[in-house]
Amino acid sequence: MKGDDMMEDIKVTGDRLVDTVKKLLKEGNVRHITVKNNQGKVVFEVPLTLGLVGVAVAPMVAALGTVASLLADCTITVQRDPDQ
Repeated sequence: MKGDDMMEDIKVTGDRLVDTVKKLLKEGNVRHITVKNNQGKVVFEVPLTLGLVGVAVAPMVAALGTVASLLADCTITVQRDPDQ
């Protein structure tokens, strides 16, 4: 992580998790996404690169849907690149 990266925590319910992550991916300045359960344990983590789009994202979103079905509440930690 670069020192100037911005971090943001977003609290969501499991049924909104996939939609929220899809929205974040469309923003384009997201470098890393971590999903934690309500006890703070990491249940899903995705480092994103500049070239990661489309077909490469689909399997991750499908896996995230499975994780979301097991969670009632969770926190998404987003690392953003402020230069993009």
